[in-house]
Amino acid sequence: MISVKIRNSESFEKAMKRFTKACEKSGLMAELKRNNFYEKPSEERKRLKKEALKKKNRAIRFGND
Repeated sequence: MISVKIRNSESFEKAMKRFTKACEKSGLMAELKRNNFYEKPSEERKRLKKEALKKKNRAIRFGND
């Protein structure tokens, strides 16, 4: 569960912004979008393969093997 503690004299808007960033960072929103509609197993394999390729290319490009 994602939680954000409000700091002293922090506005609600800033706390909400930190919360939304924490949600994005944890991948919660991406997971919700992914589960919103049914994805065929073949489409899921294609997507995962594409993500792995992007990750591999990024590691090669930036030297983080």
